[in-house]
Amino acid sequence: MCHEGERAWRCSAPILLHGLGDSHRTWRRTAPRLARNFRVILPDLPGHGLSGRPDAPYTLEWYAQVVTGFIDALDLDRTHVVGHSFGGGVAQWLLLRAPSRIDRMVLVAPGGLSREVSLGLRLASFPIIAPVLAPHLMGVGTRVMLRTGSELLRAEDDEIDRSAWLNAAPGSARAFCRTVSGCIDMFGQTVQAWDHLHDVPQLPPMKVVWGARDRIVPFRHAVGAAASRIEGAAFVQYDRSGHFPHLEESARFGEEVALFLDPSIAQPRPRVRPLPVLVRRPGPWRRLVVAMRRAVRARLRALAA
Repeated sequence: MCHEGERAWRCSAPILLHGLGDSHRTWRRTAPRLARNFRVILPDLPGHGLSGRPDAPYTLEWYAQVVTGFIDALDLDRTHVVGHSFGGGVAQWLLLRAPSRIDRMVLVAPGGLSREVSLGLRLASFPIIAPVLAPHLMGVGTRVMLRTGSELLRAEDDEIDRSAWLNAAPGSARAFCRTVSGCIDMFGQTVQAWDHLHDVPQLPPMKVVWGARDRIVPFRHAVGAAASRIEGAAFVQYDRSGHFPHLEESARFGEEVALFLDPSIAQPRPRVRPLPVLVRRPGPWRRLVVAMRRAVRARLRALAA
């Protein structure tokens, strides 16, 4: 148990997980607001930012193990988790792995709630072409994405230079391709942590934030798959934002997240609704498509090996 004076650090320090090809710098406009009330933890996930690029699987399960070890190393009893995009997928997998360690969770345009994803990420999962092209395109692709990926997001020139330099570092392309192929194929997202939430004994209070103009992970995931599966979670739509509401509308986002994480304000615990029978038990045609997709993926990976 934590004493009252320790709570802001050992019991409820929020850990903020960035998205794919990003770094802790994505929280640069949010962290100062949260730091008024919490000791904020901003890691760079392995393969990203200033962290190492080990020869590792880079699957969601592996990332969840790494983050759990990181929490243990900091001697945190419990923590809030805020995850953006792929970081939201890691947060969901962390919830499956260590639910008792999470006080409250905020998911920002998270992956893993449905199959749909942008064409660019599906192409990046191709096991033969992507590993060859990625080392040459990481820096350029980062610049293009940051300059054209959002109507509202106007990244600073030094932030664009920093991100492009980090993503062009040796090992970044390998980490990127393995991360993508671990949860995405040519048909879309393949790993749905959301479908396993019924295994969690008790869910923490959850808030899901999404930009209505998201062109990377569609906003309809929030109002469709997520809202239909979870009862009692807070779903918030940012009408003017795309995939980066924490950067595009940072003032609003920072205030709302700080309020949601405030331990003096009780938040309801959501519950998982049962899956419809047709979803729980797919018919023969759906099973055939799934089997064919897995066979194609296995064959392509064998050719790339």
